[in-house]
Amino acid sequence: MLKRVVIVVSAVVALGLAGHRLIPALGGLTPVMESVLPWVGLLVPVLLLGALLARSPIAAVAATVPAVVWGVMFGSTMLASPPGGPSDLKVATVNVGVTNDASGEAMRVVAQDLDLLAAQELTPGGPAAKQLNKMFKYHYPVSTVGLWSRYPISDTEPLDVGLGWPRALRATVDTPKGKVTVYVMHLGSARPGHTASRDKSLEHASRLIEGDSSKRILLLGDLNTATTDRGLSGLTPPLLNAQVEAGDGFGFTWPSTFPITRPDHILYKGMTATSASVAPATGSDHRAALASLRL
Repeated sequence: MLKRVVIVVSAVVALGLAGHRLIPALGGLTPVMESVLPWVGLLVPVLLLGALLARSPIAAVAATVPAVVWGVMFGSTMLASPPGGPSDLKVATVNVGVTNDASGEAMRVVAQDLDLLAAQELTPGGPAAKQLNKMFKYHYPVSTVGLWSRYPISDTEPLDVGLGWPRALRATVDTPKGKVTVYVMHLGSARPGHTASRDKSLEHASRLIEGDSSKRILLLGDLNTATTDRGLSGLTPPLLNAQVEAGDGFGFTWPSTFPITRPDHILYKGMTATSASVAPATGSDHRAALASLRL
């Protein structure tokens, strides 16, 4: 009996990993499952233990199949290291947490040595905004999102990504190496069975990026869409993901106490990512995503 269970579950896990994008959305349940897809690999040791207890070589072979599939999908991520080299722009995005009384301290720590910082879940005039205003000469807040920069900001525009109110922005940052079009976005929430708001805002975001002819584009924000979520394919391509291109590991950012997924992203085009990492943000339920880029 145990032998059959191991073989069947191994087949289901391997097929689920390899063909997850072929599984129907099931009312939003499947994309949420995709958000924690790398963790499915934890089933492999359990399956191997089951094969050992069943004393079945066939079950052991079956249990190695999902291990191989997981390795093909995520092995390069686990073994990757930042390419390094010179960079021209150090950026970060962080959801500061709307109820975070320590958001000012969080920004003081995260924003050290950065050129650009995007923030979400801001309280207008709250501690995070006040602290960032001290650290950066230029800033453009819109409702609960904002952009802070060491370089001049122009061509600013608030954006509604289908949520009925502005929770995104577009701006041009004039760096010493040229102009960069920057988007800051906080897309709709995604929960098991409830992804309609997120999906709608993702569609809006994709149309904005596709219609932008800027040479260099940087998209920073809490997209409520994991790297392994099928929804992100509407943005990558045409954009590249800094964590995928230049990070070390999965770069999970949520929840902050024990991150299991990555809804916070630094996406770009027309530049080269040289490094990407994650940093704590005091009091927030998200960690900050950071990256260095060469223009």
